[in-house]
Amino acid sequence: MIDRRHALRAAAALGLLVLAPGAARAAEPKSLRIGFQKSSTLIALLKLDAALEKALEPLGVTVSWHEFTSGLPIMEALNAGQIDVSADVADTVPIFAQAAQARITYVAQEAASPKAQAILVNKDSALKSVADLKGRKVAVTKGAGSHYLLLAALSAEGLPFKAISPAYLTPSDGRAALASGSVEAWVAWDPFLSAAEQQTGARILRDGTGLSQYKRYYLASDEYAAKRADVLAILFSKLRETGAWVKANPDAAASRLGALWKLEPAVVLQANARRSYAVEPVTRDALSEQQTIADAFRAEGLLPRAVDASALAIWSPPAL
Repeated sequence: MIDRRHALRAAAALGLLVLAPGAARAAEPKSLRIGFQKSSTLIALLKLDAALEKALEPLGVTVSWHEFTSGLPIMEALNAGQIDVSADVADTVPIFAQAAQARITYVAQEAASPKAQAILVNKDSALKSVADLKGRKVAVTKGAGSHYLLLAALSAEGLPFKAISPAYLTPSDGRAALASGSVEAWVAWDPFLSAAEQQTGARILRDGTGLSQYKRYYLASDEYAAKRADVLAILFSKLRETGAWVKANPDAAASRLGALWKLEPAVVLQANARRSYAVEPVTRDALSEQQTIADAFRAEGLLPRAVDASALAIWSPPAL
């Protein structure tokens, strides 16, 4: 359930407080529209198996799938009412969405996976440390967890973000730019990270250890969370079940995902080893790093306004 103060706010905004029970039931959405990225591992497996469709069939709820290149467009679609739920997005993405005044609710998180994103350079690069990035052109996906990792890594060396020249690119374009030499470093997350390491020999300059926890979050529109807690409960359960399966069956998971993503199973095996895939409820007390991220982006002028990271609504699953 959503905590009371946010539930009342959302309900009032939607005019639900004055509806009779029958009218509220009639207004319940009969579909679940999910936005996801190529790297949305657990959602990819649920989609592949049609497991979510089967689980939601008794509720008369249908599922549709909508692929995006990165997390920020997913948040834009969520806020615009074009989708109902987002697959896992990096920790930074809700911060940018909140700064844009998106009406979204935390649904679940994947526990920290700091090694699943890193700053990469070509295998023959002369760059040996993050400090060497000063004055260099670095590819990064704007608003992604990799964006915060880059900022945090520079800050740890006493460098502001403006010390580098960012090239805001999608993962595929970032990899191509690094390979061509048009940028001198690229900040990537798995499975793109492991693919670049194994296929091109790209070298890790610094991963997220000690810099960024790299939690990934699942979100819903405020409206959908207020109306379909029953659907979210089933989604949460299936995500948790799938995450446990991936960790318990690494070879089988790598084989299935490798075929889906057109990647060698060895690449996926390495990528999955770096991800926790431990699906957990979101709690307000655990959002401290979200505030750190928000403050860091604001200090660098990357957010248009200050953000209280704990102010988003939080949906909670039934007692586990």
